[in-house]
Amino acid sequence: MKRSLLSIFSLLTVALAAVAQPRISSNKETHNFGQIEWKRPVTVKYTITNTGNQPLVLTNVTTSCACAVADWTKEPIAPGGKGVVKASFDAKALGHFEKSIGIYSNASPSLVYLKFTGEVVQEIKDYTKILPYTIGNIRLDRDEFAFSDVYRGQQPSLTFDIANLSDRPYEPVLMHLPPYLKMEAEPKVLLKGKKGTIKLTLDASQLKDYGLTQTSVYLSRFSGDKVSEDNEIPVSAILLPDFSRMTEKDSLNAPAMHISETDIDLSIPLIKKDKVSHEILIANSGKAPLVISKLQVFNSSVGVSLKKAVLPPDGMTKLKVTIRKRDVGNKKHHLRILMITNDPLRPKVEINIKR
Repeated sequence: MKRSLLSIFSLLTVALAAVAQPRISSNKETHNFGQIEWKRPVTVKYTITNTGNQPLVLTNVTTSCACAVADWTKEPIAPGGKGVVKASFDAKALGHFEKSIGIYSNASPSLVYLKFTGEVVQEIKDYTKILPYTIGNIRLDRDEFAFSDVYRGQQPSLTFDIANLSDRPYEPVLMHLPPYLKMEAEPKVLLKGKKGTIKLTLDASQLKDYGLTQTSVYLSRFSGDKVSEDNEIPVSAILLPDFSRMTEKDSLNAPAMHISETDIDLSIPLIKKDKVSHEILIANSGKAPLVISKLQVFNSSVGVSLKKAVLPPDGMTKLKVTIRKRDVGNKKHHLRILMITNDPLRPKVEINIKR
């Protein structure tokens, strides 16, 4: 059986090598801002996935007007890996707009376009597009905080918009903040019908270990207010090992991880069964041993079993994933597995599970 699996994997590797190339995919082609305020810059973020089998390099990103400024992931994106393209838009005129972003890469085609649209107004009256999430009579532009790919010593921040649609002033407070998080609200008191921001800053030096640290904070009216699933906001931070000091020789002789899939859909088998298992193949095509130093799950319904944590060059192993339906619990926390490795191009692998 082992030889059969190795033979299948070897044939698959040969077939893939024959058509080896990066492929670019975005989580959305068009982003609609809805109404935005004049002279209040906004930012759109596109998640770029390399669906090919060679590293994807974003060589340049352009915008269709001087009022938009782009930023993007500069490092090569490994097969199956994700990067980001961001565009900040500072409207110079009132009215509807449609802008485009050109992404140049080493994929084929070498240029793809994404768009963003919306309407610039003096005062926002419709918050449903720009603030799609609700906690009671409070609207927000996100329902979770994710600090991805941070390194020891960094202090990244996330800012989210909040609007008070209740009939009284609101003093936004994030309760149950852990020591590595700090919150700032602007303004301190949000009047009826008004919009403000909350800035959350992470002190990565206080994270205890590599991998995912996950917790929840609770958006409340005042310190000491009630907390429940209704006002819960999940927070996650992924601390990665730093390979920035690697030499070119180290990179050429590094391990190279390949995984058969990173998205698992178990929703159909879980309809009929209380427990479902699925196997994923992991291989090392590099020149040094691949070390899987951490394998994390964050829900009691998920079980994992890894046959080998260290793979020699050309080695392979199997990861068995098991889901128990009765333990799934809170659906705000999506099911995922996080893997940390010593592959400099793929130190983080996330396996998402649909149930």
